[in-house]
Amino acid sequence: MSDADLSTWAINRLEAHTRALRSGDPALEAVRIVAQSKVYHSAEDRDTRLRWALLALNANQRLHDDSPWAKARMLGHAFTLRTWVIEHFDPGTDPTWDPETLATDTLLALGADPAEVPAVDWRGLPVEEIGRLRRYKNLTAHLDRLISYLPPGATKDELAAWIQVRGRLP
Repeated sequence: MSDADLSTWAINRLEAHTRALRSGDPALEAVRIVAQSKVYHSAEDRDTRLRWALLALNANQRLHDDSPWAKARMLGHAFTLRTWVIEHFDPGTDPTWDPETLATDTLLALGADPAEVPAVDWRGLPVEEIGRLRRYKNLTAHLDRLISYLPPGATKDELAAWIQVRGRLP
């Protein structure tokens, strides 16, 4: 294995490497993938795996620009990883892993009421509208796994409505 094989690097080394990368550097995608893989498949202890998760989130956030598709991709990756951590580890005190914080972050990213999503056949809509609906679908992929961690209330009800809407999105 070469020195360029990031999957062989210790977390301290990869964190330092990541800090040295500029925002938008395509190398951040490799960091995100390696760090995320370490979260999912490593035999390391919980705290180390949470460090890997934070590194993956950091690389993911710094990689993407503010375009709608890039932002949706970044948030989709983040929401999926955060949900996985919630499912597999005790969330602890870090709000990054708090189910209610993730639910709130999701609703903020969606920025719409699920009742506003058209119930019409999307195939006849303009391509821009189909893209917007597709981003909603991507941003709600984790909800069926997250919802059971939430207490009853308005947030849980709104996420349940999004789960229903998701089934009819392109």
